[in-house]
Amino acid sequence: MAEGGVEGLAGEMEVEAYRRLFPLPFYERHLVESVRPDGRPLSSARETSIAVGAVTTADGSALVKTGETTMLAAIKLEVMSPSRESPDEGSLVIDFHMPPICSPTVRPGRPAELAPVISQQLSDVITRSKVINQKDLSLISGKAAWLAYLDVYCLNADGSLFDVALLSAIAALAHLHIPLVSLSDDGRVVPLSEDAPRKATREAVNKDRRKLGLKLLPFSLTCLLHKNYILADPTAEEESIMDTPLTVVLDSSHLLVSLYKSGGAVLAFTSSLKRFPLGRNEESTCFFTCLFIKECISLTKKRVQELQSLLDEALQSTEMDED
Repeated sequence: MAEGGVEGLAGEMEVEAYRRLFPLPFYERHLVESVRPDGRPLSSARETSIAVGAVTTADGSALVKTGETTMLAAIKLEVMSPSRESPDEGSLVIDFHMPPICSPTVRPGRPAELAPVISQQLSDVITRSKVINQKDLSLISGKAAWLAYLDVYCLNADGSLFDVALLSAIAALAHLHIPLVSLSDDGRVVPLSEDAPRKATREAVNKDRRKLGLKLLPFSLTCLLHKNYILADPTAEEESIMDTPLTVVLDSSHLLVSLYKSGGAVLAFTSSLKRFPLGRNEESTCFFTCLFIKECISLTKKRVQELQSLLDEALQSTEMDED
């Protein structure tokens, strides 16, 4: 190997060793230049791709990748008896899974601590945003409705897990194709495909309900605050060394759905502002916290537009393939 090549390799090894031993100082050297080690601007999210219909055996599915973080969402429909309280509504059950393959921090035989947290956040956001009218899942009022199981699988965990999980869930719901069903002679709801010999004389009970009437779609963006720097769409490495994250969820009309924080001294302090008088330092902290939240919301608005366009393109591409 040429001398220059050896020196270059040695230099790269020194940089990588410094990064592993002193990750925060390594990042701070880049932050002063308003750039990250991968060359990404602080306010930019990683490249994102959406592929709907990734699971052919599911009624709706989507494979989403942001940077190296990868999520697979799949929906399976089952017929259920609706509750007496909601006789003309179906039900949606959401679960988030982190198998050991997604990260070395997830050990076989031990459930990931984040999995139930993200499951609950997904359920809260989809319910709170009212993206789904559960009456669209009704088949026969008081007798039959759809029970939709939405499972999101983390295939690779490299930061911003909730953002990518939510995007994959929304994409799968947008892709959902509800099968045609009819009533059998004994009153059971059966798919028309299973009733082929008599489907010509038996009419579908849901021919006008083949797609969900999705309303304003929720999208999210997670940001990290470190000193006076705001980093959008953090990687797992960035999340591990910077401890003030904030996730903003907006719908496609830019209305605020929710804010999530999982720690950090600045944001944790804001929950007690109403109970205690503020000194000068606290007022300053509150001011910068408000600026942080405002900037995160502004960045999320731009991200919502990007993700809505990507989702529209993915759905249009699938429709063209089906035609």
